[in-house]
Amino acid sequence: MSRVFNFSAGPAALPLEVLETAQRELLDYRGTGMSVMEMSHRSKAFIEIAESATADLKALLEIPDDYQLLFLQGGATTQFAMVPMNLLQDRTTADYVNTGSWSKKAIAEAGRFCSVNVVASGEDRNFSYIPDVDGWSLNPDAAYLHICSNETIGGVQFQDFPDASAPLVADMSSDILSRPLDVSRFALIYAGAQKNIGPAGLTVVIVRKDLLGRARAGTPSMLDYAVHAEAGSMSNTPPTYAWYLAGLVFQWLKARGGLDAIAATNRRKSSKLYDAVDQSNFYQCPVEPSVRSSMNVPFTLADDALDAAFLSGAETRGLTNLKGHRSVGGMRASIYNAVPEAAVDALVDYMGEFERDNG
Repeated sequence: MSRVFNFSAGPAALPLEVLETAQRELLDYRGTGMSVMEMSHRSKAFIEIAESATADLKALLEIPDDYQLLFLQGGATTQFAMVPMNLLQDRTTADYVNTGSWSKKAIAEAGRFCSVNVVASGEDRNFSYIPDVDGWSLNPDAAYLHICSNETIGGVQFQDFPDASAPLVADMSSDILSRPLDVSRFALIYAGAQKNIGPAGLTVVIVRKDLLGRARAGTPSMLDYAVHAEAGSMSNTPPTYAWYLAGLVFQWLKARGGLDAIAATNRRKSSKLYDAVDQSNFYQCPVEPSVRSSMNVPFTLADDALDAAFLSGAETRGLTNLKGHRSVGGMRASIYNAVPEAAVDALVDYMGEFERDNG
């Protein structure tokens, strides 16, 4: 077997140890005689899987007792609608910060339910920066303030989080579990699993309990956080195998020292890659250094006519999924938790080699 170094933005790399455990347990999960994919979500075996995963995620993020943890379906994109449906109450407006493609999608969906006040936008500089919070035009009547903590496509990341009177909501799909987090600063956090949590098909929501039970009239039951909270995320059949694999990832993170340790590794990985770009006249990163993402590193070549050759050479060396998003072009290396440091070292070596041959 020959595995590549996978820099995909999502679905993304999973820890090899997690895949090996899943492989061993695929046909017979711990003496049950069946796969996790085959067992009832109401069975004792799966309830133990779900409870263990829930406890481990609460421990990793140090989630306070006054928060509800939900494991849902529908991806983070469904949360673009669930957030206003559940948090608007009698308000008619919500504040949003526009830092890139995923912020824009969230803003567009929220606009179906309320008046969206875009308090700040980085679009004037092609989303290469995050506007300073002192210049944000916050609405005192807003039901909540929404941010995307890390823009997967553009590679900008909040290094700190704003303080606001309105409840703070964050899409953390691409950087959750990459660093320690003070959950108590947020009213609601949501994240698609397919980057740092597990396989696609699972979405994690962390919501303050006092915000449950306030969905607007007419909200479908499956889009009501309170319904899912009451049923322990099992008001319908949950994505059982994805939940199981997420639990294995949580165990993997705990075994490696938790979020402090993984954050140190992530800083080291991203620094190596950004240094390789910044110390070169051949590569360039379009993102302002103060807000560069530790998860998604975009960069361009001095001559975009060389893009195809760069990608082809990378593929032959087992460095895959480096092509930038179609909306921005160039290259993008997504270096989530499960991407080993050896992958970054190999990419940096290749970048140096390609520059020497083509610069």
